[in-house]
Amino acid sequence: MTHPRQRNVSAARWNADEVAFGIDDLTRPQNQVFGVDVFSPAVQRQRLPKDVYKRLQRTLERGEALDVTLADAVASAMRDWALEKGASHYTHWFQPLTGHTAEKHDSFFNPTGDGGAIADFSGKELIQAEPDASSFPSGGIRSTFEARGYTAWDPTSPAFVLENPNGALLCIPTAFTSWTGEALDTKIPLLRSMDVLSRSAIRALSTLGDDDPQRVLTTIGAEQEYFLIDEQYYYERPDLQITGRTLFGTKPPKGHELDDHYFGSIPERVLAYMMEAERTLEKLGVPIKTRHNEVAPGQYELAPLFETSNVAADHQHLVMQIMASTATRYGLVCLLHEKPFSGVNGSGKHNNWSMGTDLGGNLLDPGDTPHGNLIFLFFCSAVIQAVDEHAGMLRATAANVGQDWRLGANEAPPAIISMFLGSELESIFEAIEAGEGDPSAPGSFLGMGTPVLPPLPRHGGDRNRTSPFAFTGNKFEFRALGSSQSLGLTNTVLNTMTAEAIDDLNERLEAKLEAGTELAAAVTELTAEVYKAHKRVVFGGDGYSQEWQDEAAKRGLLNHRTTPDALPELVTEKSIKLFERYEVLSEREIEARYDVLVEQYSAKLNIEAETCASMARTLILPAGIAQLSRVESVGLEKQAAEVRALVDTFYDKILHLEKLNATEGELADLEHAKFLRDEVLPAMESVRETADELEKIVADDLWPLPHYSEMLFIK
Repeated sequence: MTHPRQRNVSAARWNADEVAFGIDDLTRPQNQVFGVDVFSPAVQRQRLPKDVYKRLQRTLERGEALDVTLADAVASAMRDWALEKGASHYTHWFQPLTGHTAEKHDSFFNPTGDGGAIADFSGKELIQAEPDASSFPSGGIRSTFEARGYTAWDPTSPAFVLENPNGALLCIPTAFTSWTGEALDTKIPLLRSMDVLSRSAIRALSTLGDDDPQRVLTTIGAEQEYFLIDEQYYYERPDLQITGRTLFGTKPPKGHELDDHYFGSIPERVLAYMMEAERTLEKLGVPIKTRHNEVAPGQYELAPLFETSNVAADHQHLVMQIMASTATRYGLVCLLHEKPFSGVNGSGKHNNWSMGTDLGGNLLDPGDTPHGNLIFLFFCSAVIQAVDEHAGMLRATAANVGQDWRLGANEAPPAIISMFLGSELESIFEAIEAGEGDPSAPGSFLGMGTPVLPPLPRHGGDRNRTSPFAFTGNKFEFRALGSSQSLGLTNTVLNTMTAEAIDDLNERLEAKLEAGTELAAAVTELTAEVYKAHKRVVFGGDGYSQEWQDEAAKRGLLNHRTTPDALPELVTEKSIKLFERYEVLSEREIEARYDVLVEQYSAKLNIEAETCASMARTLILPAGIAQLSRVESVGLEKQAAEVRALVDTFYDKILHLEKLNATEGELADLEHAKFLRDEVLPAMESVRETADELEKIVADDLWPLPHYSEMLFIK
């Protein structure tokens, strides 16, 4: 048996006994693990004095700052709870502009001076910490020598304990801000945008005759796609280790053409891994609901239930962290790159977004009464207007170097931002715009009178996998977000632009009511006006087709295919005015995020290019030369000529790529990003093209990298 075949047999072997934790009787209360590692309101109720607990809940409901005595009481209870769970240290767990989480661990224990130590944790330590923040990206908000930054407790996102084989760690979700008070993270703008949308929506509800709700909450349910491969293959691929994607590799004879992987039976090792990851996440209070095989071989999906936006964003980081750390226990590696394998379906993170009141009502759920339908029509119209007016900015939030291999390609979604309403709902908006309806049909629209929607099923139309922004019953699904991306910026933009649209529609509605128009007729008129002005963004057809590309151009819709095209939308005059008007991000804060994203694009692409050149020269070129020597040694001149031509071409392409890689440039400069996209990236692809041709003719025992057929199919 050759070495590659031995490697494959080794990768395919798995012993469940090494990681199995058995089967529990889930009807027994002691086996219910959901939230056991979370300092949840239920735990707070048990641990805090009754009056302290009530004061804390009132403070959270009103969004007020904690006073010192209250913070001290909460900190004391949190410390004791964490110590009982084995946590010797705590950390302010925050989300800088790296796209990942960050943490600095501090011990609970302080020396007493007599050779002993005592556990201590004050309200001041709970509320605020000062990590050395000099090396986090800030986009010019601060210089590297300016190290002062602050983390501030977010009490609306519960603290939790992360277990480790040698102990545990108390994690306190926090915001991260500079000494000057500017946001250096993704949490602060998201929290600001949630408050902004709530205020706008409450005002609109009052105009619509509903004064009961006191707060409107935005919620997210984020579906996470990912790949799993055996760790043996991962560590034999420098490209996967360094960049997260394969820079070389030919498509296997069988990919997902037979559609046999999608929703198929989950392999035993993969299912065992999923079960442990889900169990850990359940203990951390993450409400995981769904698991299944995805389209591509080796690709899977995990989906939680809806949660309040900032908690969902925190939990998404936990999902990615736990999926990655758990995989190693099963001899697997979890790949979160948007396109780890060329020619194979990529991975996204579907951002299901909705708005609901503190009384449990969903503002995007068609109502059972005429008044409920008025509310639905109003808020749905606001979303349509918001997406049309700020499509470019929404697209920019889904831009990164991995996404450029996925968005605009022949898979969901395209780079053009459009909305899918479903055939039934779209026909209703069309009828409202036309002021027409069939008087004999129940639930139709009678001129501009009271709208009584027909009883819509939860899904009033078929799904459209090619739509970036689809209405799916009582929520909108933004399918463009990448599998490795944070939810923070996307939902900050989504909340803020929707708040602006709600305010605009509310002002127009108030004007109609003041002019004497009856409420139902006023909402109907307003819906017709909004739909007529913004229906260009509504599209229910095939988003992959060239016909849609052409039609979208006629409609004036943006088509930003790459990250350098999309990112400037964040810092247009229109975008900056929106953020400043609602005090979600200052001009300096949004420009900082733009600079960081441009720099990350350039840095990651430069890393890919240098990795590509290195692997080509030191791994693949020697394999080609060895193959040439082998066929020449036995006198196979025809075969030798074929290999020689490829090796010579390959070497020339490597030299060209290395020359481009040596070109100096400022990473945060958009023009340098475009140079990398327009010059370096095509050179990388050219190197890959020849390398992949060599892979097809070099002997298996000489080829230095695991093949796609091994990585994707051996589980």
